[in-house]
Amino acid sequence: MKQLTLKEEEIMGWFWKQGPLFVKELLEYYEVPKPHFNTLSTIVRGLEEKGFLAHKVYGNTYQYRATVTEETYRNQTLKGVISKYFNNSYLGVVSSLIREENLLVDDLRKLIDEVEQVNKK
Repeated sequence: MKQLTLKEEEIMGWFWKQGPLFVKELLEYYEVPKPHFNTLSTIVRGLEEKGFLAHKVYGNTYQYRATVTEETYRNQTLKGVISKYFNNSYLGVVSSLIREENLLVDDLRKLIDEVEQVNKK
């Protein structure tokens, strides 16, 4: 799965939150100064080319919808970070989080309990 730029992620966030949108509707979610319609339209078409959006034709305009869920994108992005920066070591990720975030033993026990509950199902 291709990576998104920050602007593309922002736009995808609107589709994930709001559902199908016309570019004109998407523009309404921005505060002043709003991006130019053509700029948003170009980014949306790029997201469609990358496979993140699809469109339905209504007269001479398109309504776009997400084809990739936020959860799928988040999981693929996380896997990419783990692969790139932690040599595919999930234990390395957890160790790093423990050191960097100063997680408490009680928090770790809670996390272990959650993992055990998931594994029981």
